[in-house]
Amino acid sequence: MRLHWHRRDLRAADNAGLARANADDPVVPVFVFDEDVLDHGAPPRVAFMLDALDSLRQWYRERDSDLVVARGDPREVLPDLAREYGAESVTWGKDYTGLARERDAAVRRALDDAGVERAAVQNAVLHEPGEITTNDGDPYSVFTYFGRKWHDREKADPYDPPTPDALAPVESDPLPSLSDLGFQAPEADIPPAGTEHARDLLTTFLDDDVYRYDDRRDYPADECTSRLSAHLKFGTIGIREVYAETQTARQAVEPGSDREESVEEFLSQLAWREFYTQVLFDRPDVVTANYKEYDHPIEWDHDEDHLQAWKDGETGYPIVDAGMRQLREEAYMHNRVRMIVASFLTKDLLIDWRHGYDWFRRKLVDHDTANDNGGWQWAASTGTDAQPYFRIFNPMTQGERYDPDAEYITRYVPELADAGPEIIHEWHEASLTQRRNAAPEYPDPIVDHSERREEAITMFERARGDA
Repeated sequence: MRLHWHRRDLRAADNAGLARANADDPVVPVFVFDEDVLDHGAPPRVAFMLDALDSLRQWYRERDSDLVVARGDPREVLPDLAREYGAESVTWGKDYTGLARERDAAVRRALDDAGVERAAVQNAVLHEPGEITTNDGDPYSVFTYFGRKWHDREKADPYDPPTPDALAPVESDPLPSLSDLGFQAPEADIPPAGTEHARDLLTTFLDDDVYRYDDRRDYPADECTSRLSAHLKFGTIGIREVYAETQTARQAVEPGSDREESVEEFLSQLAWREFYTQVLFDRPDVVTANYKEYDHPIEWDHDEDHLQAWKDGETGYPIVDAGMRQLREEAYMHNRVRMIVASFLTKDLLIDWRHGYDWFRRKLVDHDTANDNGGWQWAASTGTDAQPYFRIFNPMTQGERYDPDAEYITRYVPELADAGPEIIHEWHEASLTQRRNAAPEYPDPIVDHSERREEAITMFERARGDA
């Protein structure tokens, strides 16, 4: 008998830990509500997680087993459960954040003291930190070179789910509710979790949108993305399965065609996830510290009114406000718009990226420490392979380019529904009279982009010691 400790692998298929189970060595599936982890949680993610756990539990129950749930310190809970079920070993999927690594080291020591064997398996990425390095063995700080090697490396095949006779016939208490865990109901509508929903999303995406992905992924109104980010975060679908199914879609089209290149671009996004994972593994301090060092501190602004206007989607920059309102309503934001709102906060409002990262952490259902931190530091010109400090997104140009008909903007900013694309994309230059006639309830721009652009460049030049 052994335990498998589910964490970011809330699935049965393509699970390296469960794949080791057999009739002679059945597995007891376990999930532990760890207070230290819950302290970093937020209603959207915890709600999604509970739905995923409910789906996973149902899968086990259909096979005369169950997901054993417990709450407490894993250092105490796992040895206790091992004794209760007579388990000789514990498996779990590796996690790469600083918090997870400290927790796992403590659990290993506790299991050693209890005389219980343990093994951590690779379940969250295709290539672990340390597998893809420079010729000198150092982690990459530039994605281009990492990405080339990532594409060239052979990938493992997905694992089959355990058979019913490989699952221990156990029973468990009900799952706790959000309120039981100390969380309020999320403000946003949370998408359904579970492997079935993840596979439906993947199938739909690979049937059509993946072949338009390269051309249309940056246009938020098109919704030409997979929407798998939350499922990859919680592991309701395996990354090996996603890669294998995507390769099948790639093989279905002519080699060298635009459609194949589009599939390749989607695969590159999977590589970006793993690039940021290895960055976080190498530099766990980047969660709160700039990856890139400047000679002097960056003199961020601390205007609370501006920060609140950004959070509320009331900046007077339509594409920015649409993104922030989508975040509030759906606990999700289109990736191109994430870059736009991050650039606006750090380069137009001159506010520290950490405030934006913390807001995303609280509001996104797909918040992933490595990805979100990497994205925010890229936008703030403080991270790996970052946007140069002097290249600053113009939010109006971005809106006009990627939402020319203002379809996405008006979906989330109904005050502009009758204004028309032309006035929407020129809102910063329109007169006060034009604005009031077009959309009297929508705010004026809270800053002047041209002025703030120059201030941002000067701010970074001072940090570099150039001014």
